[in-house]
Amino acid sequence: MPRPRRDGSPPRQPNKLRLSDRFIRSVAPGPDRVLFWDAIAPGLALAVQPSGSRSWRFTYRAGGRLRVFTIGRADAIGLADARDRARDLLGQVARGTDPQAEKLRGTRAETFQDVAARYLEHAKRPGGNKSWRQADALVTKHLLPRWGKLRARDVTRGDVRAVVRKLTEGGAPVMANQVLASASAIFAWAIREELGDIAVNPCHGVTRNATKSRERVLSESELPRFWAEFDRAGLVRSAALKTILLTGQRPGEVSCMRREHISGGWWELPGDPDLALGWPGTKNGAGHRVWLTAPVLDLLAEVGEAKTGFAFPADERGARAVAGLDGAMRDTCAALGILAPDKVTPHDLRRTHGTMITSLGFGRDAMNRIQNHREGGIADVYDQHQYADENQKIQEAVTRRIMTLIGRVAGGNVVELRA
Repeated sequence: MPRPRRDGSPPRQPNKLRLSDRFIRSVAPGPDRVLFWDAIAPGLALAVQPSGSRSWRFTYRAGGRLRVFTIGRADAIGLADARDRARDLLGQVARGTDPQAEKLRGTRAETFQDVAARYLEHAKRPGGNKSWRQADALVTKHLLPRWGKLRARDVTRGDVRAVVRKLTEGGAPVMANQVLASASAIFAWAIREELGDIAVNPCHGVTRNATKSRERVLSESELPRFWAEFDRAGLVRSAALKTILLTGQRPGEVSCMRREHISGGWWELPGDPDLALGWPGTKNGAGHRVWLTAPVLDLLAEVGEAKTGFAFPADERGARAVAGLDGAMRDTCAALGILAPDKVTPHDLRRTHGTMITSLGFGRDAMNRIQNHREGGIADVYDQHQYADENQKIQEAVTRRIMTLIGRVAGGNVVELRA
């Protein structure tokens, strides 16, 4: 029996009848919305508005509460289809599902672009992904055009495989692996944060391309050719690439070098990120000191004389660090006629510097120390010697050797090279 209304007036008896297509077409609207309940499909009602519009509703109880699910407009969904849909919804309710809650969850589901943007904000924070710039570039270029408007939970393993396959067949298997890793990191984080109703990581089970460790270093005959060709990349990119070669530090850290961190010829790299300065922190989180030789200081002076800001700014405003070093290296290799698999990357410049340290007889420990390779173990706890004098001598020796090979010395004098 219907319950009384809140104002105490007697309840209106429900309009329950065996609905027909003829009735649906002919029923006249009244001054208020009227519901006509179907005697065949439990919970199904035809809602007729004063405007004359008609829609299907399914009413049910979930968790002790009365719930209403709108099936759709009656002029678009026929009576038979509406009854089938009502029976399906009734089955969901019997299995413990709340159809309206599921519908709202789907409406609010975040797109992949939304989730990726929120992940990026997380990655920028201290303790986040130190390689967020690379990940952001890969996602923006390769994933957002395909998945940006998809609900994140609707991205399938097949979608992931399609992206990896396209990059691999296009001759970029390593980049395919990097894109896969970036996508997997986004989904894994979203699952931990319970975003977008994502239940599984679609990147799981997608096979990475087999790769081998790179061993590419610049030969003595290549050094002068690359050094000269770098200048075609523009003043800032050229100086940044040369600084990677002369210091042996990671390209991402050199790109974000801050002038505030340079004092007395030493570049002090804080281990922790500083979002206000745009400093990403070191890869291993350990603070590091790098001696800057005279040619490096000359490169910095050519870019600018400011005491603060990025040493290698992206533009005159200096609000962003230089980018596009990978592209500059590809252009350099193309100009020199160097093709895959012999192409050189910015990281290969760092590898060239490390190889130069060992070739000059300073040993692998010295190379690891200068390039901030943290080996760990009890020795790191007890050996707190900073090796400042030794590191300075090694950096000077490596710079002197490189500058000699390219036809110059620190003072700017030309050195005659033998064939």
